[in-house]
Amino acid sequence: MNRHALSLRLPLRVLAVLTALAIGFLSWTGTASAHGSVVDPASRNYGCWQRWGSDFQNPIMQTQDPMCWQAWQTDTNAMWNWNGLYRENVAGNHRGAVPDGQLCSGGLTGDGRYRAMDTPGAWRTTNVGSSFRVRLHDQALHGADYLQVYVTRQGFNPATQRLRWSDLELITTTGRFAPSSYMEVNVNAPGRRGHHVVYTIWQASHMDQSYYICSDVNFV
Repeated sequence: MNRHALSLRLPLRVLAVLTALAIGFLSWTGTASAHGSVVDPASRNYGCWQRWGSDFQNPIMQTQDPMCWQAWQTDTNAMWNWNGLYRENVAGNHRGAVPDGQLCSGGLTGDGRYRAMDTPGAWRTTNVGSSFRVRLHDQALHGADYLQVYVTRQGFNPATQRLRWSDLELITTTGRFAPSSYMEVNVNAPGRRGHHVVYTIWQASHMDQSYYICSDVNFV
């Protein structure tokens, strides 16, 4: 049986999934050499990729994980390229480069690819205490000039509000990290309960490349 005849016998949904997986895989492998993200507590797009990357067309996502659903519908490449949410040549002026309301998309970086990350709603959270660890996966071993970790102030509501700089408290700024697969930062953010956003800025060392990463947590 020739390839064309075989493809006609496959269900259309299977063909669609295989095609999208192939496109996403090519996109992911093409960018992996220069990227990374916070994997614990998982960034918004990394978490969506982790939970649904092999089943991203499953309609059950719409009810079980609605924020990931809207993200996959908006731009699948935001999840395939979970490791590419950065801007170049910011020169440390993060507030000037990333406007209020666009913090989770890095100022609509990548031609707006990550814009769904800015959407308020019931993002899946990771349970944490007042002291916890932020773990960043540095795929390309760039190292860091520094990491800055912010946490939203009590009273901010990620379900209804877009993130602004004034909603954040700077918890820590680290020193340099030598190239390594993972970088870890201990965070102490007392006086918080419920759903909050951890906002991590990773200033990579290999060039002026700044990553902007939103992770959702639930203080218990």
